[in-house]
Amino acid sequence: MPRGQINRKNLVTESGAASPGLYPHVHVPYDRFSDYRDFLRDNELNFELYFGTKNFDSISTDDIADLKHSLKYSPDISIHAPFMDLSPGAVDLKVRELTVKRFSSVLDFAEILNPRVIVFHSGFDRWKYDKRDNSWLEASLETWLKINGRAASLGVQVAIENIFEDEPENLRILASEMDSENFGICFDTGHFNLFSKLTLKEWLAIVKPYIKELHLHDNNRYADEHLALGEGDFDFQTLFSELKGIDCVYTLEAHSIENINISLTRIKQYL
Repeated sequence: MPRGQINRKNLVTESGAASPGLYPHVHVPYDRFSDYRDFLRDNELNFELYFGTKNFDSISTDDIADLKHSLKYSPDISIHAPFMDLSPGAVDLKVRELTVKRFSSVLDFAEILNPRVIVFHSGFDRWKYDKRDNSWLEASLETWLKINGRAASLGVQVAIENIFEDEPENLRILASEMDSENFGICFDTGHFNLFSKLTLKEWLAIVKPYIKELHLHDNNRYADEHLALGEGDFDFQTLFSELKGIDCVYTLEAHSIENINISLTRIKQYL
């Protein structure tokens, strides 16, 4: 169960009882946190704080401490790390060193925010690496052993998100080679819907042992729309049925407060 004492009025069943499932986090960009603050506080919501790359160097640990103080309640928090132009499995050592530096700054913020999970991108692209999967894996392991070691010392789990993967074998191999209870996978429903060549059940059968977090959003398989649950054609019924009993963070990745509210209502039928 997520940590933090949250107001559960958004997740009440028809009988009037709070849902027994996990209470989801909602996606909040750091750069727009002031737009979400009142909404979060009024509903005492758990959230996932997303750090973009563009203004990342302007953020200090004092800024993060001020953000936490401004909440005035104790939510369960997760973090989505920067990813644009970063490559944790880069063959180029300088690129990888910069990536580790960025990720280490995120861990500095994690010391203050005490998140349950930090979500990262793997940077894997089968077209770019082509028959050099071993080079990508070897470099990735060097990166993630450093990051996961420090994260584990903070009590924070690491989850690697599927992006352009049409099947999850590279994620499975990475998680298997890491061989850490603290390290796993974030399954993203929208990205699966766009790119997967496998059925949902086939994909989940491969990654289920490693799932630390779910990113929940919808689309119609034409673009990464980040719609509210039920506004596209992703099969959420099968997802929650297949993952029943899995202890992980659920993050609603709708990109507006309106769609967050829709998703908070619709997720009740699955929890």
